[in-house]
This record gives sequence, C-alpha cells and structure tokens, in this order.
Amino acid sequence: MRTFAYCRVSTTEQTTENQVLAIANAGYEIQSNRVISETISGSVKAIERPEFARLVDRLEDGDTLVVLKLDRLGRDAIDIQQTVERLRDLGIRLICLDLPISDLSSAEGILMLQMFGAFAEFERNKIRERTIQGLDRAKAEGKKLGRPPALQTNRDVQALKVQGFGQSEVARTLGIGLSTVKRHWKEVL
Repeated sequence: MRTFAYCRVSTTEQTTENQVLAIANAGYEIQSNRVISETISGSVKAIERPEFARLVDRLEDGDTLVVLKLDRLGRDAIDIQQTVERLRDLGIRLICLDLPISDLSSAEGILMLQMFGAFAEFERNKIRERTIQGLDRAKAEGKKLGRPPALQTNRDVQALKVQGFGQSEVARTLGIGLSTVKRHWKEVL
C-alpha cells in the first residue's frame, strides 16, 4: 500500500510547493517520486490532464491518494464525482485535507460527496429556471428569439447578391455565417 499526492496549479507563475508542504504538515510522508505536480487549468477534466491520467494508471488497489483541496480533483461537481467514483472503483483510498471528513472512501465521505452532487444538481436546475424566466421576459418585451426565418434570410441574401455583394460581404453585412449565405446563394424565390 503506497501513498501518493496530487498537486495542481493553474498558471506557470504558481507553484505546488505550498500544497506539498500542507500535505506533509498533515502527517503524510510521501516519497518525492510519488508527489505528482501539474500546471494545468482547472477547467480541464481531471482524466484529460496528462499527469493526473498517468497517476491513475500507476495507482493500484489499496493505494492512497492525498489532495489538499477537492477542486484539485476536477473542474466541477460532476467531474469531481466521476473522478472520485473512478478512484473508488480502482480500490484507491482518497484523502482530501480541506474537508471536514477527509477520507472520501469512507461511508461519511461518500455521503458528503452525494450531498455535493445534490447541491450541484440543484444549482443546475436553478440556472435552467433563470434561463427560462429570462426567455419568457424577453418574449413578453416583444424580442424575437432564435434564428431568423429562413425565408427572410433568403430574401436578404438574394437582395445583396443582386446588388453585387460577394458571399463574404453578405455574411458580414447580415451578421450570419458564410455557410448560411452559401446555402441560400443559389436558391431563388
């Protein structure tokens, strides 16, 4: 049974030294070749991070992985939950030092992650509700939503074509994509 540490920072101006020190101060003596440090944005899914992916390949059933903060493991609640489940399925004990229950492999740790998942789902639902409210308000104010009707777009493209505009000029003038212009270019109503 081996113990590893995963430390991540987002920019090259930062270092993982403080994370390594905090893990050591928490009582984990980890061999230097088992401290995996990475400089990569937190917006990248955990398993898509090169060093983290290599670490997961090295881990064996019974190993322990220590991280300072939960956000080192993933970009959002869903990514974190998937990462934790993947590690648990491999038989890896996961320790996160910034949580009240540091052992995420324990029954209490699993419960805490499930609660985080529930909060993440709640937040997604609230965002969806606010989006729908915003769309309803825009409709009530008479704003047109969505793509313009194809018939009108075709007329606009044909009118500018007759005036001698090229396809790229038509796209810029109408604020539409070149592929849309090309689709309507040969159609005559």
